[in-house]
Amino acid sequence: MSTLTTTTLGPLLDRLFAEAHAATSPAIKSFTTEERIALTASKTEYLDLYGRLKDLWLPVSRETGELLYMLVRATGARTVVEFGTSFGISSLYLAAGLRDNGGGRLISSEFEPGKIVRAQQNLEEAGLADLVKIRAGDAMKTLASDLPETVDLLLLDGAKALYADIFDLVEPRLRTGALILADDAKMCPEYLVHIRAAKDRYLSLPFPGDIELSMKLS
Repeated sequence: MSTLTTTTLGPLLDRLFAEAHAATSPAIKSFTTEERIALTASKTEYLDLYGRLKDLWLPVSRETGELLYMLVRATGARTVVEFGTSFGISSLYLAAGLRDNGGGRLISSEFEPGKIVRAQQNLEEAGLADLVKIRAGDAMKTLASDLPETVDLLLLDGAKALYADIFDLVEPRLRTGALILADDAKMCPEYLVHIRAAKDRYLSLPFPGDIELSMKLS
């Protein structure tokens, strides 16, 4: 038995995925496809874009969540950094893995206040809040300092244009063997070029579900 299948977390995840599937965002209709693509790729307008889409859940898939749990467990991870908390679904999977590893620390970052409140509520309902610290604000600032001495796993699932920049902030803390999972990887070509070019230091592979999974070699 794992924390994922407890009578608390299992039903909570079912409810959250159903809610995420049903959620809509009136603001999304105000963007043309071209505008949304341009804003997603912008390193200066991302706060405006995601602020206006604050009602969208943008969660990882159930399969990606279970993969995150497996990676935490398989590597014996104790320190995890997450870029993009949203409503906390991915945080629940990561924290569940830490709980079943015997404990640890998840540092997550989210700039939308309403999402932070809801994510915290979800973590408390699951009994996992003691493992998680959500830093409020722009991740370029919240993850720029005061990170653990070593990081075992990094999840990139926030503003796509910032993946390479967030990776650069956390990279000095990544231990040998650390894993980096980038969700919606095709939306962040700069990061893919960045991580795949460092073949002497990283092994990086694409996976179904638009995931790029990388391991630090040295």
